[in-house]
Amino acid sequence: MSKTKPESVQEELERRGQPTMADVAKLAGVSAMTVSRVMNGKGLVRESTRRKVAEAVAALNYTPNQEARNLAGSKPIRVGFLYSNPSAAYLSEFLVGLLSQSGLNNVQLFVEKCEAGEHEAEQTRRLVENGLDGIILPPPLCDSEEVLAAIADANIPAVVVACGLPDSRVGAVSIDDYEAAHAMARHLINLGHHRIGFVVGHPNQTASARRLEGYRAAIAEQGADASEELVVQGMFTYRSGLDAAEHLLALEERPTAIFASNDDMAAACVAVAHRLGLDVPGDLTVTGFDDTALATTIWPELTTVRQPIAGMAREAVQSLVRRVRALREGEEADPEQVRMEFELVRRQSDAAPRTRPSALLPLSAAKRAG
Repeated sequence: MSKTKPESVQEELERRGQPTMADVAKLAGVSAMTVSRVMNGKGLVRESTRRKVAEAVAALNYTPNQEARNLAGSKPIRVGFLYSNPSAAYLSEFLVGLLSQSGLNNVQLFVEKCEAGEHEAEQTRRLVENGLDGIILPPPLCDSEEVLAAIADANIPAVVVACGLPDSRVGAVSIDDYEAAHAMARHLINLGHHRIGFVVGHPNQTASARRLEGYRAAIAEQGADASEELVVQGMFTYRSGLDAAEHLLALEERPTAIFASNDDMAAACVAVAHRLGLDVPGDLTVTGFDDTALATTIWPELTTVRQPIAGMAREAVQSLVRRVRALREGEEADPEQVRMEFELVRRQSDAAPRTRPSALLPLSAAKRAG
Protein backbone atom coordinates (compact mmCIF):
# COMPACT_ATOMS: atom_id res chain seq x y z
CA MET A 1 0.00 0.00 0.00
CA SER A 2 1.58 3.26 -1.14
CA LYS A 3 1.86 6.22 1.21
CA THR A 4 0.68 9.66 0.24
CA LYS A 5 3.54 12.18 0.17
CA PRO A 6 3.00 14.83 2.88
CA GLU A 7 2.06 18.27 1.62
CA SER A 8 4.59 21.07 1.99
CA VAL A 9 3.55 24.15 3.92
CA GLN A 10 3.31 26.15 0.67
CA GLU A 11 1.10 23.47 -0.94
CA GLU A 12 -1.19 23.48 2.08
CA LEU A 13 -1.48 27.28 1.91
CA GLU A 14 -2.38 27.17 -1.77
CA ARG A 15 -5.19 24.81 -0.81
CA ARG A 16 -6.35 26.57 2.39
CA GLY A 17 -5.37 30.22 2.00
CA GLN A 18 -4.53 32.23 5.16
CA PRO A 19 -1.45 30.88 7.04
CA THR A 20 -1.84 29.86 10.67
CA MET A 21 0.48 29.63 13.66
CA ALA A 22 0.66 25.89 12.99
CA ASP A 23 2.01 26.62 9.49
CA VAL A 24 4.71 28.85 10.94
CA ALA A 25 5.62 26.15 13.47
CA LYS A 26 5.82 23.49 10.77
CA LEU A 27 8.03 25.57 8.48
CA ALA A 28 10.32 26.57 11.35
CA GLY A 29 10.46 23.01 12.70
CA VAL A 30 9.25 23.99 16.18
CA SER A 31 6.09 23.69 18.24
CA ALA A 32 3.17 26.13 18.07
CA MET A 33 3.86 26.98 21.73
CA THR A 34 7.39 28.05 20.79
CA VAL A 35 6.03 30.27 18.01
CA SER A 36 3.64 31.84 20.53
CA ARG A 37 6.50 32.50 22.98
CA VAL A 38 8.57 34.20 20.29
CA MET A 39 5.73 36.42 19.11
CA ASN A 40 4.70 37.42 22.61
CA GLY A 41 8.25 37.90 23.89
CA LYS A 42 7.70 35.48 26.76
CA GLY A 43 9.66 32.52 28.04
CA LEU A 44 13.20 31.39 27.31
CA VAL A 45 13.78 30.66 23.63
CA ARG A 46 17.15 30.10 21.98
CA GLU A 47 18.32 32.85 19.64
CA SER A 48 18.67 30.36 16.76
CA THR A 49 15.03 29.30 17.31
CA ARG A 50 13.86 32.92 17.34
CA ARG A 51 15.56 33.44 13.99
CA LYS A 52 13.90 30.33 12.49
CA VAL A 53 10.47 31.54 13.61
CA ALA A 54 11.10 35.07 12.32
CA GLU A 55 12.21 33.73 8.94
CA ALA A 56 9.14 31.45 8.71
CA VAL A 57 6.80 34.37 9.53
CA ALA A 58 8.42 36.48 6.81
CA ALA A 59 8.28 33.64 4.27
CA LEU A 60 4.57 32.99 4.91
CA ASN A 61 3.51 36.64 5.44
CA TYR A 62 1.83 35.38 8.61
CA THR A 63 -0.31 37.83 10.58
CA PRO A 64 0.33 37.11 14.27
CA ASN A 65 -2.37 36.66 16.87
CA GLN A 66 -5.22 37.01 14.38
CA GLU A 67 -7.40 34.47 16.19
CA ALA A 68 -7.03 36.25 19.51
CA ARG A 69 -7.94 39.56 17.91
CA ASN A 70 -11.10 38.12 16.39
CA LEU A 71 -12.14 36.75 19.78
CA ALA A 72 -11.49 40.08 21.45
CA GLY A 73 -13.66 41.82 18.89
CA SER A 74 -11.43 44.92 18.91
CA LYS A 75 -10.34 46.65 15.76
CA PRO A 76 -6.71 45.76 15.05
CA ILE A 77 -4.14 48.26 13.87
CA ARG A 78 -2.97 47.25 10.42
CA VAL A 79 0.76 47.84 9.99
CA GLY A 80 2.86 47.20 6.92
CA PHE A 81 6.48 46.10 7.25
CA LEU A 82 8.44 46.69 4.06
CA TYR A 83 11.98 45.35 4.15
CA SER A 84 15.06 44.99 1.98
CA ASN A 85 18.14 44.26 4.07
CA PRO A 86 21.16 42.25 2.90
CA SER A 87 21.98 41.07 6.44
CA ALA A 88 19.92 38.04 7.46
CA ALA A 89 21.19 38.41 11.04
CA TYR A 90 19.94 42.01 11.24
CA LEU A 91 16.56 41.18 9.69
CA SER A 92 15.98 38.22 12.00
CA GLU A 93 16.75 40.31 15.07
CA PHE A 94 14.40 43.04 13.82
CA LEU A 95 11.57 40.59 13.15
CA VAL A 96 11.82 39.12 16.65
CA GLY A 97 11.16 42.55 18.18
CA LEU A 98 8.50 43.42 15.63
CA LEU A 99 6.53 40.22 16.13
CA SER A 100 6.68 40.20 19.91
CA GLN A 101 5.42 43.79 20.23
CA SER A 102 2.76 43.35 17.53
CA GLY A 103 1.26 40.50 19.51
CA LEU A 104 1.06 42.70 22.61
CA ASN A 105 -0.42 45.75 20.87
CA ASN A 106 -3.22 44.20 18.77
CA VAL A 107 -1.27 44.88 15.58
CA GLN A 108 -2.00 43.02 12.37
CA LEU A 109 1.25 42.83 10.39
CA PHE A 110 1.58 42.78 6.62
CA VAL A 111 5.13 41.73 5.72
CA GLU A 112 6.49 42.34 2.24
CA LYS A 113 9.97 42.20 0.73
CA CYS A 114 11.05 45.03 -1.54
CA GLU A 115 14.28 44.95 -3.52
CA ALA A 116 16.01 48.28 -2.93
CA GLY A 117 16.08 50.39 -6.08
CA GLU A 118 13.51 48.25 -7.92
CA HIS A 119 9.99 49.71 -8.15
CA GLU A 120 10.11 50.83 -4.52
CA ALA A 121 7.30 53.40 -4.86
CA GLU A 122 5.07 50.91 -6.68
CA GLN A 123 5.53 48.23 -4.04
CA THR A 124 4.87 50.76 -1.29
CA ARG A 125 1.62 51.88 -2.93
CA ARG A 126 0.57 48.26 -3.37
CA LEU A 127 1.18 47.59 0.32
CA VAL A 128 -0.74 50.73 1.31
CA GLU A 129 -3.72 49.51 -0.73
CA ASN A 130 -4.25 46.81 1.93
CA GLY A 131 -5.94 49.52 4.01
CA LEU A 132 -2.99 50.01 6.34
CA ASP A 133 -3.01 52.31 9.35
CA GLY A 134 0.76 52.76 9.19
CA ILE A 135 4.11 51.48 7.92
CA ILE A 136 7.42 50.58 9.56
CA LEU A 137 10.60 50.88 7.49
CA PRO A 138 13.97 49.39 8.51
CA PRO A 139 17.19 50.20 6.62
CA PRO A 140 17.83 50.69 3.76
CA LEU A 141 14.24 51.61 2.80
CA CYS A 142 14.09 54.11 5.66
CA ASP A 143 16.39 56.29 3.51
CA SER A 144 14.50 55.85 0.23
CA GLU A 145 13.02 59.14 -0.98
CA GLU A 146 10.72 57.24 -3.36
CA VAL A 147 9.26 55.18 -0.52
CA LEU A 148 8.90 58.18 1.81
CA ALA A 149 7.20 60.21 -0.94
CA ALA A 150 4.73 57.37 -1.62
CA ILE A 151 3.88 57.20 2.08
CA ALA A 152 3.43 60.98 2.23
CA ASP A 153 1.10 60.82 -0.80
CA ALA A 154 -0.96 58.12 0.94
CA ASN A 155 -1.12 60.33 4.07
CA ILE A 156 -0.58 57.50 6.54
CA PRO A 157 1.75 57.46 9.57
CA ALA A 158 5.14 55.79 9.29
CA VAL A 159 8.11 55.09 11.52
CA VAL A 160 11.64 54.63 10.17
CA VAL A 161 14.18 52.63 12.16
CA ALA A 162 17.98 53.03 12.32
CA CYS A 163 18.04 55.94 9.91
CA GLY A 164 21.11 58.17 10.24
CA LEU A 165 19.22 61.37 9.39
CA PRO A 166 15.46 60.79 9.87
CA ASP A 167 12.93 62.61 7.67
CA SER A 168 10.74 65.05 9.62
CA ARG A 169 7.62 63.75 7.85
CA VAL A 170 7.81 60.41 9.68
CA GLY A 171 8.47 59.07 13.15
CA ALA A 172 11.91 57.64 13.86
CA VAL A 173 13.65 55.26 16.24
CA SER A 174 17.43 55.34 16.13
CA ILE A 175 20.71 55.46 17.97
CA ASP A 176 23.37 58.14 17.49
CA ASP A 177 25.47 56.41 14.81
CA TYR A 178 28.07 59.18 14.86
CA GLU A 179 28.65 58.89 18.61
CA ALA A 180 28.62 55.09 18.51
CA ALA A 181 31.32 54.91 15.82
CA HIS A 182 33.27 57.68 17.55
CA ALA A 183 33.22 55.69 20.80
CA MET A 184 34.48 52.51 19.13
CA ALA A 185 37.26 54.30 17.24
CA ARG A 186 38.33 56.08 20.42
CA HIS A 187 38.34 52.74 22.25
CA LEU A 188 40.71 51.27 19.64
CA ILE A 189 43.00 54.29 19.86
CA ASN A 190 43.05 54.00 23.66
CA LEU A 191 44.17 50.38 23.26
CA GLY A 192 47.20 51.73 21.41
CA HIS A 193 46.17 51.32 17.76
CA HIS A 194 47.37 54.04 15.37
CA ARG A 195 46.54 52.58 11.95
CA ILE A 196 42.87 51.59 12.08
CA GLY A 197 41.13 50.35 8.94
CA PHE A 198 37.48 51.25 8.51
CA VAL A 199 34.96 49.37 6.34
CA VAL A 200 32.15 51.74 5.35
CA GLY A 201 28.53 50.55 5.11
CA HIS A 202 26.33 50.66 2.01
CA PRO A 203 26.26 54.14 0.43
CA ASN A 204 22.44 54.04 0.18
CA GLN A 205 22.10 54.36 3.98
CA THR A 206 22.62 57.60 5.87
CA ALA A 207 23.76 55.62 8.92
CA SER A 208 26.83 54.57 6.90
CA ALA A 209 27.91 58.17 6.42
CA ARG A 210 27.31 59.01 10.09
CA ARG A 211 29.45 56.09 11.24
CA LEU A 212 32.25 57.13 8.88
CA GLU A 213 32.06 60.69 10.24
CA GLY A 214 32.29 59.40 13.81
CA TYR A 215 35.34 57.28 12.97
CA ARG A 216 37.10 60.16 11.20
CA ALA A 217 36.36 62.59 14.03
CA ALA A 218 37.96 60.27 16.61
CA ILE A 219 40.98 59.68 14.36
CA ALA A 220 41.47 63.44 13.92
CA GLU A 221 40.98 64.25 17.61
CA GLN A 222 43.50 61.64 18.77
CA GLY A 223 46.07 62.22 16.04
CA ALA A 224 45.86 58.68 14.66
CA ASP A 225 46.70 57.78 11.05
CA ALA A 226 44.12 59.41 8.77
CA SER A 227 45.37 57.90 5.49
CA GLU A 228 42.58 57.47 2.95
CA GLU A 229 43.90 54.00 2.07
CA LEU A 230 42.59 52.85 5.45
CA VAL A 231 38.95 53.60 4.50
CA VAL A 232 37.36 50.95 2.26
CA GLN A 233 33.84 50.83 0.86
CA GLY A 234 31.65 47.92 1.93
CA MET A 235 28.00 47.02 1.27
CA PHE A 236 26.91 45.62 4.66
CA THR A 237 27.36 42.11 3.22
CA TYR A 238 29.75 39.33 4.21
CA ARG A 239 31.07 39.22 0.64
CA SER A 240 31.94 42.91 0.66
CA GLY A 241 33.67 42.42 4.01
CA LEU A 242 35.91 39.77 2.46
CA ASP A 243 36.92 42.15 -0.34
CA ALA A 244 37.56 45.00 2.10
CA ALA A 245 39.72 42.86 4.36
CA GLU A 246 41.74 41.55 1.40
CA HIS A 247 42.47 45.15 0.41
CA LEU A 248 43.38 46.38 3.90
CA LEU A 249 45.58 43.40 4.77
CA ALA A 250 47.48 43.69 1.48
CA LEU A 251 48.63 47.26 2.23
CA GLU A 252 52.39 47.75 2.53
CA GLU A 253 51.80 48.88 6.10
CA ARG A 254 48.71 46.98 7.12
CA PRO A 255 46.45 48.26 9.93
CA THR A 256 46.68 46.75 13.39
CA ALA A 257 42.91 47.03 13.78
CA ILE A 258 39.86 46.96 11.50
CA PHE A 259 36.53 48.52 12.50
CA ALA A 260 33.71 47.29 10.24
CA SER A 261 30.35 49.07 10.01
CA ASN A 262 28.39 45.92 10.76
CA ASP A 263 28.95 42.46 12.20
CA ASP A 264 28.61 40.65 8.86
CA MET A 265 31.57 42.55 7.43
CA ALA A 266 33.54 42.22 10.68
CA ALA A 267 33.04 38.43 10.63
CA ALA A 268 34.38 38.41 7.07
CA CYS A 269 37.47 40.35 8.20
CA VAL A 270 38.12 37.74 10.89
CA ALA A 271 37.81 34.97 8.28
CA VAL A 272 40.34 36.63 5.96
CA ALA A 273 42.75 37.22 8.84
CA HIS A 274 42.58 33.54 9.79
CA ARG A 275 43.14 32.48 6.18
CA LEU A 276 46.27 34.65 6.06
CA GLY A 277 47.60 33.07 9.24
CA LEU A 278 46.95 36.10 11.44
CA ASP A 279 45.84 35.68 15.02
CA VAL A 280 42.78 37.69 16.10
CA PRO A 281 43.30 39.68 18.26
CA GLY A 282 47.04 38.95 18.66
CA ASP A 283 48.03 40.17 15.19
CA LEU A 284 44.87 42.01 14.24
CA THR A 285 42.00 43.51 16.24
CA VAL A 286 38.58 43.35 14.55
CA THR A 287 35.43 45.08 15.78
CA GLY A 288 31.90 45.33 14.37
CA PHE A 289 28.61 47.15 14.76
CA ASP A 290 25.05 45.98 15.65
CA ASP A 291 25.68 43.05 18.01
CA THR A 292 23.57 40.61 16.04
CA ALA A 293 23.59 36.89 16.88
CA LEU A 294 26.50 36.50 14.46
CA ALA A 295 28.78 38.39 16.86
CA THR A 296 28.71 35.50 19.33
CA THR A 297 28.62 32.60 16.86
CA ILE A 298 32.08 33.18 15.34
CA TRP A 299 35.50 32.73 16.97
CA PRO A 300 36.75 34.84 18.55
CA GLU A 301 33.49 36.46 19.60
CA LEU A 302 33.25 40.03 18.31
CA THR A 303 33.77 43.20 20.23
CA THR A 304 31.07 45.40 18.74
CA VAL A 305 28.66 48.29 19.16
CA ARG A 306 25.35 47.01 20.49
CA GLN A 307 22.50 48.59 18.59
CA PRO A 308 19.32 47.32 20.31
CA ILE A 309 17.75 46.12 17.05
CA ALA A 310 14.90 44.10 18.57
CA GLY A 311 14.26 46.87 21.10
CA MET A 312 14.17 49.49 18.34
CA ALA A 313 11.64 47.39 16.43
CA ARG A 314 9.47 47.11 19.54
CA GLU A 315 9.68 50.85 20.13
CA ALA A 316 8.73 51.49 16.48
CA VAL A 317 5.54 49.45 16.93
CA GLN A 318 4.66 51.27 20.15
CA SER A 319 5.34 54.70 18.63
CA LEU A 320 3.22 53.93 15.58
CA VAL A 321 0.40 52.51 17.70
CA ARG A 322 0.34 55.65 19.86
CA ARG A 323 0.06 57.87 16.81
CA VAL A 324 -2.59 55.77 15.06
CA ARG A 325 -4.77 55.64 18.18
CA ALA A 326 -4.48 59.40 18.65
CA LEU A 327 -5.46 60.04 15.03
CA ARG A 328 -8.44 57.69 15.35
CA GLU A 329 -9.68 59.83 18.23
CA GLY A 330 -9.26 63.03 16.24
CA GLU A 331 -6.24 64.26 18.18
CA GLU A 332 -3.18 66.03 16.80
CA ALA A 333 -0.30 63.56 16.70
CA ASP A 334 3.09 64.67 15.43
CA PRO A 335 5.64 62.00 14.48
CA GLU A 336 7.80 60.92 17.44
CA GLN A 337 11.60 61.00 17.23
CA VAL A 338 12.95 58.40 19.67
CA ARG A 339 16.68 58.14 20.42
CA MET A 340 17.83 54.88 22.03
CA GLU A 341 21.10 54.09 23.78
CA PHE A 342 23.98 52.16 22.23
CA GLU A 343 26.57 50.13 24.13
CA LEU A 344 30.16 49.15 23.39
CA VAL A 345 30.38 45.41 24.10
CA ARG A 346 33.88 44.01 24.62
CA ARG A 347 34.47 40.35 23.86
CA GLN A 348 37.54 38.49 22.53
CA SER A 349 38.37 40.14 19.18
CA ASP A 350 40.18 43.27 20.42
CA ALA A 351 43.50 43.79 22.19
CA ALA A 352 46.45 46.16 22.29
CA PRO A 353 48.69 45.92 19.20
CA ARG A 354 51.72 43.63 19.36
CA THR A 355 54.98 45.23 20.46
CA ARG A 356 56.98 42.42 18.83
CA PRO A 357 57.01 41.21 15.18
CA SER A 358 54.03 39.11 14.15
CA ALA A 359 54.66 35.38 14.08
CA LEU A 360 52.92 35.09 10.71
CA LEU A 361 52.42 37.64 7.96
CA PRO A 362 50.12 37.66 4.95
CA LEU A 363 51.77 36.09 1.90
CA SER A 364 52.00 39.45 0.08
CA ALA A 365 53.69 41.05 3.10
CA ALA A 366 56.10 38.13 3.46
CA LYS A 367 57.17 38.55 -0.19
CA ARG A 368 57.85 42.23 0.30
CA ALA A 369 59.84 41.53 3.47
CA GLY A 370 62.00 39.06 1.54
